[in-house]
Amino acid sequence: MPKTLHLTGDAEADKLLSDDSFALLVGMMLDQQIAMEIAFAGPKKIADRMGGFSVAKIAESDLDDFVELCVQKPAIHRYGGSMGRRVHALAQYILENYDGRTDAIWTEGDPDGREVLKRLKALPGFGDQKARIFLALLGKQRGVEPTGWREAAGAYGDADARRSIADVVDDQSLAEVRAWKKEQKAAAKAAKG
Repeated sequence: MPKTLHLTGDAEADKLLSDDSFALLVGMMLDQQIAMEIAFAGPKKIADRMGGFSVAKIAESDLDDFVELCVQKPAIHRYGGSMGRRVHALAQYILENYDGRTDAIWTEGDPDGREVLKRLKALPGFGDQKARIFLALLGKQRGVEPTGWREAAGAYGDADARRSIADVVDDQSLAEVRAWKKEQKAAAKAAKG
């Protein structure tokens, strides 16, 4: 994978995300209803508690034990129990469907952008928007650029966008993404009247 990501403000958490595709995928899955950098720090919390980060180890762990690990303070998410179950299900899915190789989602069979998006949307805990953001993150920051990836990612694939975690490379871009999200929420609230 290319350069080190800068998504959490924590060098060790960012290194894990940079080195481990499953950790990055888990961070994306956790990215809802909490701050982006907290979501993407979740895999590091799991790694610290499990003595490393392994898709197989997570998938093969007892579900109740894994959920307990996820809810320990500081929890991996505001909703640590439900998100722990989702992480466990995601690990099992990757193990069963991709032999534990997360990067097979975007490499196996030389898929185009639409196929990668389809595979991402099939993952437990991933809907259309989350899948598009992750595809944009892969293209913009991981060098994963299957044919048509920008189109498949939609507006999140725009080169100069500041819409999502895919566009966060430093504190400045994080502030720009936050400002854009705040504008979107205000516009949606105003539209509701």
